[in-house]
Amino acid sequence: MSVTTGTKKKEGGLGETVRVVVHALIIALVIRTFLFQPFNIPSGSMKETLLVGDYLFVSKYSYGYSHYSFPFSPPLFSGRIMGSQPDRGDVAVFRLPKDDSTDYIKRVIGLPGDKIRMIDGLLHINGQPVKRERVADYIETEETDRATRVKRWRETLPNGVTYTTLDLIDNGFYDNTQEYVVPAGNYFMMGDNRDNSTDSRVLSQVGYVPFENLIGRAQIIFFSVAEGERAWQVWRWPWAVRWSRLFSIVR
Repeated sequence: MSVTTGTKKKEGGLGETVRVVVHALIIALVIRTFLFQPFNIPSGSMKETLLVGDYLFVSKYSYGYSHYSFPFSPPLFSGRIMGSQPDRGDVAVFRLPKDDSTDYIKRVIGLPGDKIRMIDGLLHINGQPVKRERVADYIETEETDRATRVKRWRETLPNGVTYTTLDLIDNGFYDNTQEYVVPAGNYFMMGDNRDNSTDSRVLSQVGYVPFENLIGRAQIIFFSVAEGERAWQVWRWPWAVRWSRLFSIVR
């Protein structure tokens, strides 16, 4: 009799464990699909706003939901549900139009109908130069063995959003461009590291980004490790983690 009771207790304990795990997975799936999704930064195209090794949460609800919002992106419907337009200056994750299995993260610079152009490294929106002022150089210490100074500018968009951009080289390849006219229902995205960003200026690789391709808005950096380090190497955290970047808001 006691053996049977013990077996039932074991079976009950196993069943309870399975239920807890299943419930946890469902909750995690709901949060990831509808609220927040984690992303990590693999390249330096958004320096200094985002660095290689940053881990951040992206709010999925900011722009509503498309089929790209769901795991594996099943083509359940087209367009967006509960759609909300991004603001100029948002840092947004989107699916690359040329390869919708790839996620990119850039800043929203142009809205539908806008005319965008770079002239001598200065951003122009609808024929007007964007306000820009020189600030202290950015000191690059992770990519090279010695500290490197990079020109840094503070840009202010027409709606008042302010952020910094990097200028690696004078007269860079994309410092002078054609005039881009953003089609209806699309957005023009640019990296803050202007000379090291493949973005909407490169029509053959990125181009204009459809509203449907937006995944969400970058909100907060919850973890960050130095370039070349691995987040799972806990024993290296004391000197590998960028402690000052933890829980910083993305602007």
